Amino acid sequence: MKYHNSLNSLKNKNFYQEAAVVDIIRAPRGTRDILGDESWKWAYVTGICRDVADDYGYKEVHLPIFEHTELFCRGVGETTDVVEKEMYTFEDKGGRSITLRPELTASMVRSYLENEMYKGTQPAKFWSIGPMFRYERPQKGRYRQFVQLDIEALGAQDAYVDLEVIDFSMELYRRLGLSNLQVVLNSVGCPKCRPVYRKALQEFLKGRFDDLCDTCKSRYDRNPLRILDCKSPICKEITENAPAVMEHLCGECKEHFEQLKNGLDRIGAVVKIDNRLVRGLDYYTKTAYEILSGDLGSQNAVCGGGRYDNLSEAIGGPHVPGVGFASGIERVVLTMEAQGCSFGKEPANKVYVVAAEPEVRMEIMNLVRTLRQNRISADMDYMGRSMKSQMKAAGNTAKFACIIGREELDKKLITLKDLKEGTQEELSLETMINKLR
Repeated sequence: MKYHNSLNSLKNKNFYQEAAVVDIIRAPRGTRDILGDESWKWAYVTGICRDVADDYGYKEVHLPIFEHTELFCRGVGETTDVVEKEMYTFEDKGGRSITLRPELTASMVRSYLENEMYKGTQPAKFWSIGPMFRYERPQKGRYRQFVQLDIEALGAQDAYVDLEVIDFSMELYRRLGLSNLQVVLNSVGCPKCRPVYRKALQEFLKGRFDDLCDTCKSRYDRNPLRILDCKSPICKEITENAPAVMEHLCGECKEHFEQLKNGLDRIGAVVKIDNRLVRGLDYYTKTAYEILSGDLGSQNAVCGGGRYDNLSEAIGGPHVPGVGFASGIERVVLTMEAQGCSFGKEPANKVYVVAAEPEVRMEIMNLVRTLRQNRISADMDYMGRSMKSQMKAAGNTAKFACIIGREELDKKLITLKDLKEGTQEELSLETMINKLR
């Protein structure tokens, strides 16, 4: 679209006319602008995340948006869709391979090791929120740049840490007002028992190997568990009656799962066991889970997570057990909107200060500044509008209009009009501030 097609209403503006031959540069596919009429909802969700994190003893951290590519190849897993197909990877000016983070858990573990958090009280509990990047097919609630909340607890093997993390996610969505919360749960075993299950799964799939999609054929030898996560209809049909990992767990994994399941029962969580749930990342051990909200099944998954006891070793560190979850803010906001959840009160200017005559604009500016310093949201006209137009703008954006003209200045008073009730009164500055507070 050309400027001259989209900005006809502004054709009298020379700077637009001069640019009429230039194509509008649009945001890249898979990204979107979060504008003011929506961003306040995001701020509300983030605020609730922060409150829950504080209540559960998780500390906020801020991590780099890009990392060395090797971190994700070794940590996330080279056979995952994330690493094979979705990462934004480039070479920097120093010849180093750099990747925009597609997820946060690997970065969290890297930070835990690099900053020697293992020397403090364990488990180390921290959280972060920020943009992630994956080259995926854009669709509603799924973008190539997306914002993700990440919660991690590192340094403890106890199943009750898994329980706390799941309880954290349930409490978060409860406070956000989401309904019909359900925990979808599975165990993916550990290095001791997973080889046994891997062999059983390969044996089951061997007779239908030629029918698998090309991606799953490549996974057959490298990581057959990922075939259970394939979205291809034929692969779903082939794995419908595949052996369950639960039937092949070692004693330690069985005990861990039972402890967690009993704990979830104790706190009243609605739990569904899903033997096909393996999550999309290779670092998971033992616990894998998702939280569903609403009545649309898997389409209403608002978070996913689990345990990853071998991730630290995969990226060059010692053995460090860990468990956590991630939640896409886009999906959470969409789910809240669909369920009619409250986002609190939308921010708005409380006061619009109106200049009755142009010569009092400096006084108007001083008043706006004073109101803001007293934590009263205020705005004014910057377009040289008439008083009538200013009052119209006030009616569209504020609860009160403060009117100042020569008459008010002479009296050292301010006319305060309640735009909803239609009433007005003359007040001193101090009295008006006390009233607006």
